[in-house]
Parts: sequence; structure tokens; C-alpha cells
Amino acid sequence: MKLIRYGQAGAEKPGVIIDDIRYDVSSFVADFDERFFTNGGLEKLKQYVDENAGKLPTVSNDERLGSPIARPSKILCVGLNYADHAKETNAPMPSEPILFMKSTTSLTGPNDIVVTPKNSTKTDWEVELGVVIGKKATYVDEAEAEAYIAGYVLIHDVSEREFQLERNGTWDKGKGCDTFAPIGPWLITPDEIGDVNNLKLWLKVNGKTMQNGTTANLIFKVPYLVSYISQFMTLLPGDVISTGTPAGVGLGFNPPIYLKHGDVVELGADNLGEQRQDIVAYEKL
Repeated sequence: MKLIRYGQAGAEKPGVIIDDIRYDVSSFVADFDERFFTNGGLEKLKQYVDENAGKLPTVSNDERLGSPIARPSKILCVGLNYADHAKETNAPMPSEPILFMKSTTSLTGPNDIVVTPKNSTKTDWEVELGVVIGKKATYVDEAEAEAYIAGYVLIHDVSEREFQLERNGTWDKGKGCDTFAPIGPWLITPDEIGDVNNLKLWLKVNGKTMQNGTTANLIFKVPYLVSYISQFMTLLPGDVISTGTPAGVGLGFNPPIYLKHGDVVELGADNLGEQRQDIVAYEKL
């Protein structure tokens, strides 16, 4: 099953995609949020959709898509989780997952504009596989971790490298800027994702391929990440874990390449759909 949220920003309605057709399910569920996942929403929604096949109202393909998850309590991110990406940034291979957070105010739809922050000169791109938590997770064993996963999403982990690496402190300053977490177009449930350890990911800037990787090269796999993070904090239903990016980011080029006003970024992954964003400088808004 594929879950979507559609409509104007801040007023999205829940929907599903079945056989490439969008359907509205707002008469059954208010939103895809923590309460939805906590109360067994996925199972109830599937039953509702099956029982009402052919009766659900359709949604136009012209409707804007928002993030398929309403604002989660946390957007957790894993840094340097691909060996080739660590190498291109001259960073040592991590012995444990590197964790940071993106602010929930960075969340946006998959095709909304990305705004380079005020005075930014080093805004970068990162295509990533995202994991959505389905039930409360505290001190989870790795062998049981998959039972805590509601589904998977495509994430663009936009990053301002000066803010991240040159302004002291943690990485969060360069990761949580407004519009820096486009998610979607949909959440796909585990039964439809295929082999999560062998998904192709790609990203283009102005039509040129910059990233072309696969989740087969993840250093720390999805079940380990869910278990590991749950040792340090409780993961709530609807929380998102962004699992890292393969090589090909702007920082890794010599000289580095960064996004500028007027650029267009396109990205995608197997079974997770595609995104497209126009890059707009804050000063041009």
C-alpha cells in the first residue's frame, strides 16, 4: 500500500495510491500522524480500502503532494553511512552510527521549492532512504526491529555545509533549515518495498546525474539502525529515520559544487518514487 497526503501546504488530506490511481481516504482517517500509526491505523486502513474497492473518491494527479507523514515528533538522520560518501568527504569510517536531527520545520512536500538560507553559499544535496516507525520503540533488539517499521519514504537531506561544518557545534545548524527535508511522494509499506538492501538511488542537478548508488552499500543496515537509535531515545509512531546518502554530493567534488538560485534537482529510488525541486534563494523570495 502507498500512502499520500495531498492538497495545499498545511491543509493536506490523507489518500492512498492503488494501481497508480490516487484515492481520498479522509472520510476514514483524519491524517497520517502519530495517533494513526499508534492505533493500528495501517491494518485498519488496508481493510477499509479492500472493503471499499471501486467506491473511493479519486484525487486528481494535478493536486500537490505533501509529505506522506504529518509532522513527526522527530526526523533522525544517520551521517556517513555509505563508505564511498565517507571517503569522498575525507571522513573516517564510523565505528558506530553518527546521529543528528533535522527540525520538523524543515519538512516539506516532494516537489515544493527548496530555499537556500539567507547568506548561504554552500547548500548541498543528498538522496536518502527513509524509514518510518510504526509503533513505540524503546531498547529494541535488532532481530525484532523490522516489526517496528511502518514503511519507507524517499528523502532529500538538503544540507548547508558552511552552517554544518564551519560554524561550530553539531551538524544540526546546517541540516534543519526551512524546506531542507522534502519527503515523499509516498510512504510504501514493507510488503511492497522489495529488497530494502538493494534499492537504487539517484539524484540529478540540472539534468546531470550526480548520485547513483544503492542501499546494498549501507554500512549500518535498517534493522540495526532502528535498534541502535532506540537505545538512546524512544522512537514514536510516525518518526522518520533518514539512513544516509551515497557518494556524489557537491562537497565531494574538487572544487566543490553547490546549489544556486534557479537550479533544478531531481531524485528518486526504486519503489519510492521521484521528487523534483526548484532551488530558490531566500533573498529572491
